Amino acid sequence: MNAKTDFIGNIVAEDFRTAAIFKRHGIDFCCKGGRTIEEACSTKKMDPEKIYEELETLPKNEAATIDFNSWPLDLLADYIEKTHHRYVEEKTQVLQAFLKKLCTVHGERHPELFEINALFNESAHDLAAHMKKEELILFPFVRNMMKAKISGGSLSQPVFGTVENPVNMMQHEHTVEGDRFRKIAEITNEYQPPADACNTYKVAFAMLQDFENDLHKHIHLENNILFPRAIQLEKEFSVKA
Repeated sequence: MNAKTDFIGNIVAEDFRTAAIFKRHGIDFCCKGGRTIEEACSTKKMDPEKIYEELETLPKNEAATIDFNSWPLDLLADYIEKTHHRYVEEKTQVLQAFLKKLCTVHGERHPELFEINALFNESAHDLAAHMKKEELILFPFVRNMMKAKISGGSLSQPVFGTVENPVNMMQHEHTVEGDRFRKIAEITNEYQPPADACNTYKVAFAMLQDFENDLHKHIHLENNILFPRAIQLEKEFSVKA
């Protein structure tokens, strides 16, 4: 890893512990991972040397995290679906119920709750459609590529032309979600409940923050690992042909 020249997404892909450093400084490592630290710091008018120093303090001999880069693509797709897609499905309904209740009980004193509720409902709707496109179109093609690679067989031309087409669409939708949750974080003052918040209020904000954190990991695994490797694998079939 060369922190001064590598893209942020590649740095996090190599060692997910670095994600906490970027998050602490408000640097997007998932949707906008295709930038160097210097480029990201320039946008935020920050000194990149501080980031480099913090990255250097990470213990070198510690087993970082799971090395998702080494996983077969079909296993990674399965993991994303069973871990992150399932998380979204399970937490969405609970959060929608909490936010609706907060609007009813506290909306008069805290009108910002209505905007938070609307933004999350938009996210819930869009993420449900987004995940279905991955589960029914993109991930099955990734699995077919892996089967063909292992068997030495040929790869049928997909109806979407090339894997880059659905990947580009998924990345665009990731950016929309990233922007949406940045707005939610801003409105909630980084998920800090107000002084008069009841327990439901506090739990809802904590769940929203956890939802965003999981979404960052989810998008990172796709944008920075699964998608680039799927594109590269498809090109290997093109060379063989």
